[in-house]
Amino acid sequence: MFTHPLPWYVAGPLIGLMVPAMLLLGNKPFGISSNLRHLCAALAPCRIEFFSHDWKRLGSWNLTFLLGIFVGAVTASRFAPPLIVAVSPQTMTALHQLGLHDLTGLAPREIFGWASLLTIQGFASMVVGGFLVGFGAAYAGGCTSGHAIAGLADRQPASLLAVGGFFAGGLAGTHFVLPLLLR
Repeated sequence: MFTHPLPWYVAGPLIGLMVPAMLLLGNKPFGISSNLRHLCAALAPCRIEFFSHDWKRLGSWNLTFLLGIFVGAVTASRFAPPLIVAVSPQTMTALHQLGLHDLTGLAPREIFGWASLLTIQGFASMVVGGFLVGFGAAYAGGCTSGHAIAGLADRQPASLLAVGGFFAGGLAGTHFVLPLLLR
């Protein structure tokens, strides 16, 4: 059943149809970070203002969507054949020059493996980077999927600015931070 990923010309329109579907189903915003916010508010109600909102009033669709992502990921990891990532020879050479040699998975294991948490590179990449991504999504009022898919489709100027910031941050991280971190 899961022998290969959907081609871009099928997956892209399916993702794009999520925006009008969410608008037709009650003007609901589409994004992942708001779902994680609702999960935190539901599981650990606290006095932190960002998580202090009535998640029940907003409906349980957010948590259902988040559960669907989790179930889909678990299903794919259990039953789909291993994904072989095609990396260009130039990229392989550049990654080897940075000290990354185990490129057999989706992400280099020298940085993104459990054992890497005890190294400076792994800790900075996973823990510090994860915190910065979460903080940035909260500060920007949404994550990349929310702004790039739903916000741009809704012609929101703030989303255009956020997506530009996401790309600029990604380029800066790739060309400046990553080489400093790995050398």
